[in-house]
Amino acid sequence: MNLSNIKPANGSIRNKKRIARGEGSGKGGTSTRGHKGQKSRSGYSKKVGFEGGQMPLQRRVPKYGFTNINRIVFKTINLDTIQSLVDSKKIKDKVDVNVLIDNGLAKSKDLVKILGRGKLNTKLTFYAHKFSKSAKENILSQGGSINIL
Repeated sequence: MNLSNIKPANGSIRNKKRIARGEGSGKGGTSTRGHKGQKSRSGYSKKVGFEGGQMPLQRRVPKYGFTNINRIVFKTINLDTIQSLVDSKKIKDKVDVNVLIDNGLAKSKDLVKILGRGKLNTKLTFYAHKFSKSAKENILSQGGSINIL
């Protein structure tokens, strides 16, 4: 190994165009931006939904209905999903919000509602914000318990 065969590490050098470095670079003058117009100016950034001055779709389409600001949104989880976690030994005897977060079924700020799709085959203790009627029946029939947060 000597100075004639030293090369930089792979990926350490990018072949980046050196624009606005004079006419000799081949990228001088307008610096690859073309002539005049909004896109040639510094600080230009296209707004989301901008359609070249035409009325944007968001403003053309009629609005209807309303959004209820008091709506409470629950993250729904079915019993068959929980049973599959029990079968794969990710849940032992207790199902609470932290266990669901660890398994990627909910986020820390979510309100959790357990729904009754599927069949539960294990005795489990549940801690959640809400339960459907069928989920309650299924959990209690297996000898499990329900705790509302």
